[in-house]
Amino acid sequence: MANDENLKRLTPSEAREYGKMGGKKSGEVRRRKANFRKTLNMLLTAEVDSKDYGPVPEALGVESTLESAMLMSMIKEALEGNVKAAYFVAQYAGQSGLSDADLKEQSARTSQIRANTERIRRNSNDYDEGDGVTIVNDAPEDSEDIGYCDSEVSEDIQQQDD
Repeated sequence: MANDENLKRLTPSEAREYGKMGGKKSGEVRRRKANFRKTLNMLLTAEVDSKDYGPVPEALGVESTLESAMLMSMIKEALEGNVKAAYFVAQYAGQSGLSDADLKEQSARTSQIRANTERIRRNSNDYDEGDGVTIVNDAPEDSEDIGYCDSEVSEDIQQQDD
């Protein structure tokens, strides 16, 4: 568990070194993901040489690629009652469960959140001199003890020992 005894404060040079290593690793991961997407796209656009899938797309005027074969297979599964396949086909076709009003509301909320975040960021720059907290103690020092009085507590519980 983290506490003051086992937390280590990094020196600027250590922080720079760790940041440098993280940046290199991040670049490697981004390149690997980009290469994966490129390879997948290349494979999906490859021509299909199958008797099962070739004639149908060509008859519809669509290229006979692995992508179209995969989509035809998913449509076939959806027609046979596979709900996940039907969901996949609907999403791939750009159909979602959200109405246009829902999408507009989501967009409006996102814009409002961004505007509020920017407003808070601008206002926080005005108060950087202090911590933004002012403690006010306006109770008089010499005040009489008014005791404890809570109207929702029954009388016998409110009675104090004298």
